[in-house]
Amino acid sequence: MGLLKEFKEFAVRGNVIDLAVGVIIGAAFGKIVTSVVNDIIMPPVGKLLGGTNFSDLFWDLDKTFSGSTATYASLAEAQQAGAAVIAYGQFINTVIDFLIVALCVFLLIKGINMMKRKEHEKPAPEKTTRECPYCMTEISIKASRCPQCTSELHKAHA
Repeated sequence: MGLLKEFKEFAVRGNVIDLAVGVIIGAAFGKIVTSVVNDIIMPPVGKLLGGTNFSDLFWDLDKTFSGSTATYASLAEAQQAGAAVIAYGQFINTVIDFLIVALCVFLLIKGINMMKRKEHEKPAPEKTTRECPYCMTEISIKASRCPQCTSELHKAHA
């Protein structure tokens, strides 16, 4: 019974729930970034590079190493035929996905650090004490006479 109670305490602890929410949001964010790369960024880049569809770029290992004469118009066609391929176009898309996610995480952390820095930059508290110019004792800033040496304090010493 003790193990079950410990597990329940662990599972409902705030940081575990926060982590779960973070993973779910991260997965959804990853899908959005993949869509941005595949549907928005790569088509114009491919167009600028002569109409290349990056997701269809592949290296046919069967043709290179075994002398196969089969040619495939797309990666999907080569995979359906069972050809051994290196899909470097999809790798390029994945690298761009990663770079966009890394940039977003960097900007998020940078923003959080800026907010924390502003939070820690509170103004210094107003001084409530000063030093007696005669005996060097710490006294109230409002004092007109030093309680230690009984010297009369003038405004000029404030």
